[in-house]
Amino acid sequence: MATTRQILEQPQSPFIQRIKSSGNMSINGSPMIDDKEEELSQSAFALFKAKEDEIERRKMEVKDRVQTKLGLAEEATRKLAEIREELEALTDPMRKEISAIRKRVDTINRELKPLGQSCQRKEREFKEALEAYNEKNKEKSTFVSKLVELVTESEKLRMTKLEELSKSIEVSLR
Repeated sequence: MATTRQILEQPQSPFIQRIKSSGNMSINGSPMIDDKEEELSQSAFALFKAKEDEIERRKMEVKDRVQTKLGLAEEATRKLAEIREELEALTDPMRKEISAIRKRVDTINRELKPLGQSCQRKEREFKEALEAYNEKNKEKSTFVSKLVELVTESEKLRMTKLEELSKSIEVSLR
């Protein structure tokens, strides 16, 4: 172990050098005896040791605080990972359902397209058939009215003929 003298001879802080140099001079400027110097050296060493202990204590406090903060950060990271997993678990079933429904909608759309085209084609055919029906119905109406007219005229002519024949018979019977 190093002696006090060896410790004091090592490079020192300005504070320890001032204590050491102030202890070497007396009031009248003559060097003091070794006991005084030894006592001052020991008090300087004790002061130095106290400062070192204080630094070490503060260093340990900071280290403990850092460890505490790291522990809290790790815990927060773990909690965030759990929350992320829960969120992913929540969205997965919805995604599957949405995907299944979306596929079904697409399938129905593919089925609807030809049905829509067929429906439009049949609507056109229906309109054409309806127009043809209405046209034939008008034609029929025209012919029926003409037929009624002709029958009416025929009846008139026959009635006239009958009246003439009837007159002719009456004239002949007389």
